Amino acid sequence: MLDTDILIAGGGLNGPALGIALAQAGLRVTVVDARPAPARAEAGFDGRAYALALASKRLLTVTGIWPRIAAHQPILKIKASDGVAGQGPSPFWLGFDSAELEEGPMGFMVEDRHLYAAFLAAMEDTPGLTLLSGEAVTEQQVTPQSVTVTLASGRQIRARLLVGCDGRQSGVAQRAGIKRSGWGYGQTALVTAIHHEKPHEGTAHQFFMPAGPLAILPLAGGHHSSIVWSEADSTAQAIQALDDEGYMAALRPRFGDFLGELTLAGARFTYPLNLTLANHFVAPRIALVGDAAHGVHPIAGQGLNLGLRDVAALAEVVVEARRRGEDIGSLVTLEAYQRWRRFDSTTLALGMDTVNRVFSNSNPILRAGRDLGLGLVNTLPGLRRSFMRQAAGLTGELPKLLAGQRI
Repeated sequence: MLDTDILIAGGGLNGPALGIALAQAGLRVTVVDARPAPARAEAGFDGRAYALALASKRLLTVTGIWPRIAAHQPILKIKASDGVAGQGPSPFWLGFDSAELEEGPMGFMVEDRHLYAAFLAAMEDTPGLTLLSGEAVTEQQVTPQSVTVTLASGRQIRARLLVGCDGRQSGVAQRAGIKRSGWGYGQTALVTAIHHEKPHEGTAHQFFMPAGPLAILPLAGGHHSSIVWSEADSTAQAIQALDDEGYMAALRPRFGDFLGELTLAGARFTYPLNLTLANHFVAPRIALVGDAAHGVHPIAGQGLNLGLRDVAALAEVVVEARRRGEDIGSLVTLEAYQRWRRFDSTTLALGMDTVNRVFSNSNPILRAGRDLGLGLVNTLPGLRRSFMRQAAGLTGELPKLLAGQRI
């Protein structure tokens, strides 16, 4: 007898999303979250937010999570430009407008606190799903028939499949002997939220500077935006060490005055930036999802969207294998998931890496070329619309959940 069909290590966002999708399809699922759930669900405003693509919103809608989200902001327009802090953007820029898509907004901004609270409420209401918060997987043993995990408390749980949703330093991957490839960028992301005098009107801005990109992402209410600001490691550390007034003094010349007066509105965080790809997404009775499989540069805000693509693909592969009477944890089953997701994930990760390298420098020849490139794409409606559909997650072989269909 097994204690559960599937054990998910990691209760961030991908883990709960996968657990809910699988349990709704009739599987017994246990989600192990090292952090206490109530503290995360009751967190106040701190500015951390995610850009969810339209396809990701479909997944959250069909699994019943989207209606539980307290507040969200549609991304109606995106403007990408090149420039230098204090000198303003280049006259050549690239703009996207959701009015060009029949399906609606390209994406939505959702605060972390609202998204996790919606996941928690959905997990509590989903039969067959058990959440163990304040616990962590410390050991795993794989046999031909099952995988047994040991938790920090000493409790053991047996399952057919163990899914690692435990981040870029995935313990599940390490214990399975799955190695990683990648490199650091020498950049650190400074993350916070600001209040601005003028309304953002649902527009997201991506300002490429020599040291790294600055993303200005609209939040609900019209006068708050989330900031993801990349700088060289040493510069970022020095800025983070400043008091709030000094921090804003460093931000203002990079941000500009197009939204009027700025004030700090959220907590301040830093995250080192790197590219990390698992050499394999699966092993016998093991599957990796989200950052455990691929950690990418936040330049296009695709991290969580990539993870939810993994969630949709793995859920579909597992559920359909179960309906056919096959072993859901066998390598044959899991390799179907790897074939579906590894090429797409690697291609996008390397694409974001290339964009960051091309734009994060002050080479005048490269700058002239990229400025002309942005301007050229902006004049080609067909190409621009193709980029918009990719950003919205509407291209490629979509799993059913990303198409808004139940498995």
